[in-house]
Amino acid sequence: MSLSDNKTGELWRSFMPRRKEITNNLTNDFISMAIYKPTHFADFKPTNDFEKWATVEVTDFEHVPNEMETFTLTGGLYAVFDYKGSSTDNSIFQYIFGVWLPNSVYLLDDRPHFEVLGDKYKNADPDSEEEIWIPIRTK
Repeated sequence: MSLSDNKTGELWRSFMPRRKEITNNLTNDFISMAIYKPTHFADFKPTNDFEKWATVEVTDFEHVPNEMETFTLTGGLYAVFDYKGSSTDNSIFQYIFGVWLPNSVYLLDDRPHFEVLGDKYKNADPDSEEEIWIPIRTK
């Protein structure tokens, strides 16, 4: 998908009815993950394609429900932002990429980005809370 052709809602609508088929969750949290091409942000356009996943963290891959895929997240350094606000408000990402990152001692790393959607996550609600994980490396 891309930001201009955002299918996040469709992705989660297809995942949520089947979430109970995953029986070896580590937590009750959901994870919204994005995998970007290395040039995605350097040559940013709303039409740039990226891969989006609706996921949960599991203990192992022994019993994967039909038509679901597995993903192993590579470890590394992440900047973690505790965000409170509507998921429709992108100003947090404008701050992260436009203010925080350029003024930090870090560069964006080429690994997945993700948000941890815990018990306090309420989607488009202004009182919603989530963790935003941005992959970074030192300059």
